[in-house]
Amino acid sequence: MQFNIAALLGDGVGPEVATEAMRVLEALGKKFGHKFQFHHGLVGGAAIDAHGVALTEETLKLCQSCDAVLLGAVGGPKWDDPRAKVRPEDGLLALRKELELFANLRPVKVLPMLVNSTSLKPDVIKDVDLMVVRELTGGLYFGQPKKQWRTSEGRRAVDSMVYSEQEIERIVRVGFEIALTRSNKLTSVDKANVLESSRLWRQVTTEVAVDYPDVELDHMLVDACSMRLIQRPAQFDVVVTENTFGDILTDEASMLAGSMGMLPSASLAGIPKAGSKALGLYEPIHGSAPSRAGQDIANPIATILSAAMMLRYSFNLIAEAEAVEKAVVAVLEEGNRTYDIMDEGKTKVGTKEMGRLIAEKITG
Repeated sequence: MQFNIAALLGDGVGPEVATEAMRVLEALGKKFGHKFQFHHGLVGGAAIDAHGVALTEETLKLCQSCDAVLLGAVGGPKWDDPRAKVRPEDGLLALRKELELFANLRPVKVLPMLVNSTSLKPDVIKDVDLMVVRELTGGLYFGQPKKQWRTSEGRRAVDSMVYSEQEIERIVRVGFEIALTRSNKLTSVDKANVLESSRLWRQVTTEVAVDYPDVELDHMLVDACSMRLIQRPAQFDVVVTENTFGDILTDEASMLAGSMGMLPSASLAGIPKAGSKALGLYEPIHGSAPSRAGQDIANPIATILSAAMMLRYSFNLIAEAEAVEKAVVAVLEEGNRTYDIMDEGKTKVGTKEMGRLIAEKITG
């Protein structure tokens, strides 16, 4: 089978890590008899430099015509002036909105061989295996009014957290559907003691729960959740939350796995169910890390695991996704490490070498 992938390599280390993910997909194609065709486009700072905008109509149409999108990373100090009218992140936000990628899935799994790669005690992070489902196209990042202005008393700014019943219902259904494939446990995170939007969130989530009697639902305030992620992270299985809370909590949770370089993500335009396919954008949760660009040191595993999520959710290639995940584990079990997860007695490798080792595990 042939699959068309929009390859948006992005900025900083983005092109380096995305190239290794493409290498792994090509190796997988040889092993399983698939053809992955990559169609390149610019986004973020690279697009600003070339075209003056963070996302061109041409790149958007390319993504709409493909089966899935693979993204490296966007941004960097070069484009980080807060007064700038165009920022690299604008391209990513536009992709999410235009492709209707409302559901962001961020798995956090602590691999046994990496329990010593974090600053947390091994007995705290042991057995952590959770999935955060983050709403991606609503809330503070998109709500109106959103502006900054001057008054006689000085500057003011406003951002609006806006959610409709329909937006909440579809994202919590994603959470429930994923819970059905795991441990039948869902934690809905909000700030219902303060925010009206969170009160609506909790109401709608409770109503949707009636359709999923086999799933145990509990509600948790976001501040309590942020503490529990450090105190007892293994208590969580599937967490569903709104855009801003999900953004912050997943960065916090990334430290459980030792490094952002280990954590993938998928942004989907549909509710994932067994046997279904959905347009998705796949990217590591880390940024562009411009200070490390061009040095062959960035960890490509998050991007490679994002490609595995692409195989699972956009192509319904479950065995192939598992083959990539097993290859990553096998290479790590042999003691290979990039700088961010390096431990005493292990073999330090670069971006290209890590990609090569994982690809060879698949074909060999």
